[in-house]
Amino acid sequence: MTNLQCLYLEDDEALAFVTERGLRKRGFSVTHSPSLNEFKEIENISGYSHALLDLKLEDGYSLPLISDLIAANPTMKILILTGYASIATTVQAIKMGATNYLVKPATIDQIITAFDPSFTQPQVEPDKEDELLSLKRIEWEHIQQVLAENNGNIAATAKQLKMHRRTLQRKLYKKPSL
Repeated sequence: MTNLQCLYLEDDEALAFVTERGLRKRGFSVTHSPSLNEFKEIENISGYSHALLDLKLEDGYSLPLISDLIAANPTMKILILTGYASIATTVQAIKMGATNYLVKPATIDQIITAFDPSFTQPQVEPDKEDELLSLKRIEWEHIQQVLAENNGNIAATAKQLKMHRRTLQRKLYKKPSL
């Protein structure tokens, strides 16, 4: 992989910070946007080799961006990353031209491999900050994983986690910091 220029659309600031740092350590130059409106203002998108798009944002969905990105650069590798995975959106994203589709939480290595399975990962020393996530963040990550296993079904996830549905919804609404 050469010319590792990545457009990154993510509205979760904590996740964006960690992901952006991980991508930079692996040789990517990253341009991050926290909203669709800011993303649409980025100039010269044809110069980017990769795009990492959160599916559901506070100001809309990123799927319509796929066709614009491919029109600007037909060789761009586009990865959809979401906590709201479904078979329908996966199929739609791939049909529109996305390279891959991952469910949050995903590691940097999973993201890079989803972009290009043949990419050889350089060995990166983990930061102590990466190793020490807050308890709230760990809980949130676990909830996201169980939610993905239940295909976004809140009631089934709450039952599996043995918590009230409303409690789960409140926890999902809050975005923990690192």
